[in-house]
Amino acid sequence: MSLLSVNQVTAIANLELLANQVVEGFITGMHKSPFHGFSVEFAEHRLYNTGESTRHIDWKLYAKTKKMFVKRFEEETNLRCHLIIDNSASMHYPIIKNPSLDHLTKISFSAIASAALITLLKRQRDAVGMSIYSDRNEYYAPAKGSEKHRRMLIAQLEKTLNQSSTKTTETYTLLHEIADKIHRRSLVFLFTDMFQTTKSEKALFEALRHLKYNKHEVVLFHTYDGKTELNFDFNQGPKKFVDVETGDEINLYASTVQTHYKELTENYFKALKFKCMQYKIDYVPVDITNGFEQILLSYLISRKKFL
Repeated sequence: MSLLSVNQVTAIANLELLANQVVEGFITGMHKSPFHGFSVEFAEHRLYNTGESTRHIDWKLYAKTKKMFVKRFEEETNLRCHLIIDNSASMHYPIIKNPSLDHLTKISFSAIASAALITLLKRQRDAVGMSIYSDRNEYYAPAKGSEKHRRMLIAQLEKTLNQSSTKTTETYTLLHEIADKIHRRSLVFLFTDMFQTTKSEKALFEALRHLKYNKHEVVLFHTYDGKTELNFDFNQGPKKFVDVETGDEINLYASTVQTHYKELTENYFKALKFKCMQYKIDYVPVDITNGFEQILLSYLISRKKFL
């Protein structure tokens, strides 16, 4: 699903509306894809069996798919999910005055993706909690399944969308704090670009191990801008590059280092993936220009493994 397939909506004005449209578009795509088992499960439907009552057939879904599905009402909450979002300065890259669905920062992508996950969790009657951090824990809410709670989380995401940040990140410290707060086994999704300014990657992975030690299922959504942060694709001419967290500056022609930069970055991604495999953490590299399908599909796969 491309970004513009969400009913051609471009302005980020109503996060709840955007989340619903992202999820509806994803559901429609899933019914047309090979992943029928997943689509039936998360949409809370099952295939209609010939001869049974037609009372609970979802006719709207039939109009879209030409297949008969029966609505399921009796399921209770059976999963707890916790969303963790890195809100440090680097997550507000690239610098965009008016983000839109075809031009997102890493934090705006993470907020919309999180809102879509919350919407999907609601459909499953699953409980959801959320943490947002930068150089400190900015927000924490334990997992609940009520509509009031869901709206509170969406409102907090909208607030995050409308804020700027110049803060560094202490992910390794704050993940330990968050891990201590999540008392019941949960499916944990972490949105971060994995940029650290002070501690080594070892310290960060020790914090992720803390979550695994507490029996949580952990999915790391490694967010990045593919064009510039992976491919180092900038216009010709000299550029001044400024680290948004440390303030360090360097002047150079991007084309002179592009090949070497891309090689180093790809090796870093591979090392992250290998490290996650060692710690049994699901590693999902997320190019923010490629849409939300990879996020929602990861949820379905992780949910199936978790239960």
